[in-house]
Amino acid sequence: MTNWKLIISIAKTHLLTKMKSTVTASLGVTFGIGAYITLVSFMTGLNGMLDDLILNQTPHIHMFNEIEPSAEQPISLYDKFDDGFNVVHSIKPKQSQLKIHNALPILHYLKDQENVKGATPQLRSQIFYLSGSIELGGNLVGVDIMEEVRLSNIQDNIVEGSPEALKNTDNGILLGSGLAKKMSLNVGNRIQVSTVKGTVFPLKIVGIYQSGIAEIDNVQSFANLKTVQRILGEAENYITDINIKLFDLSEAPTMARQLERQFKIKATDINEANAQFETGSNIRNIITYAVSITLLIVAGFGIYNILNMLIYEKMKDIAILKATGFSGTDVQLIFMSQAMIIGVAGGFIGLIIGFFLSRVIDNIPFETEALPTISTFPVNYNPGYYFIGITFALISTFIAGYLPSNKAKKIDPVRIIRGT
Repeated sequence: MTNWKLIISIAKTHLLTKMKSTVTASLGVTFGIGAYITLVSFMTGLNGMLDDLILNQTPHIHMFNEIEPSAEQPISLYDKFDDGFNVVHSIKPKQSQLKIHNALPILHYLKDQENVKGATPQLRSQIFYLSGSIELGGNLVGVDIMEEVRLSNIQDNIVEGSPEALKNTDNGILLGSGLAKKMSLNVGNRIQVSTVKGTVFPLKIVGIYQSGIAEIDNVQSFANLKTVQRILGEAENYITDINIKLFDLSEAPTMARQLERQFKIKATDINEANAQFETGSNIRNIITYAVSITLLIVAGFGIYNILNMLIYEKMKDIAILKATGFSGTDVQLIFMSQAMIIGVAGGFIGLIIGFFLSRVIDNIPFETEALPTISTFPVNYNPGYYFIGITFALISTFIAGYLPSNKAKKIDPVRIIRGT
């Protein structure tokens, strides 16, 4: 029967008598795990920030009327040309309205669905922003602002003012930060907007909106849905877009195709709308995990080399242990215990160092005009990464200890004592 108390005692004695080798081996584990935790926490935090920047501004499903040419041209309806090969040049888009037909009943239908977290109406309009002699083209989006706050976190991008201010002001506007800067306007100022038909409407700036994407902030602003309907002279059922948020994002592609067939309007799911961004995000994640795994593997080889040398330095001790009655299995367990002690100690210290360095990075100022809501570098404190780190430390030290200790198990003590 194995005497674990004696084996652990001998293992500790070996580690303490060769303190330099023990510390070196432990540091190999510590810095390998610490570097892994720091890198993966920072890189996944950064990737998460970039994903949120895009995905939080994108509905899971976007419904709208898409302008496109007719699937069937008039020539295809004329029987005399059935047997011929018909070529039609300069095809024009079919005449269609921008508003969604029966938008309000569709909204009620969507809100009754169990998998729908919320559905918000929008009215997008091409306008001109007028301030003094300055005239800039752009978009004005009519929204139900409090529903947008609930479903899309739009409040995180309001750098001045508040969503409540827009809700409580009939002629209010959340002006894009790029527009505000170009036109030297601030909260409380007034701006005039002109429709493509020439109608001019005065609005009060109740907030500044900054998404972090210059192409959006330079042209887009938000107002209450009823305000934009009034500017365009349209009825309360005039809605051009419906944005849908689901409880389960994975259902978006299937539901989008279903809604297209059911209501005969275009429905774009989040994966389709952000296909290029998703590709870039996946590549960044692959690079992050590839570098992280490489760090762990390099650390594992370092641990193996150090423990291998440690066992060869202990050859005479192995011979003495075997000569005094210890079996090969006992000798193997002694050196395996040393490896696991190094793995546990180095691994947990590595986790502490990784967490400390992550906290340091998390407190480094990160100030940029493009992302006003972010003040420090993003770090992801996912407990799963710490679990992976300590698990790898234990597995790598187990393997690093097993291979050389298995050789030690088979050593002939007589040959070592003789020096042959």
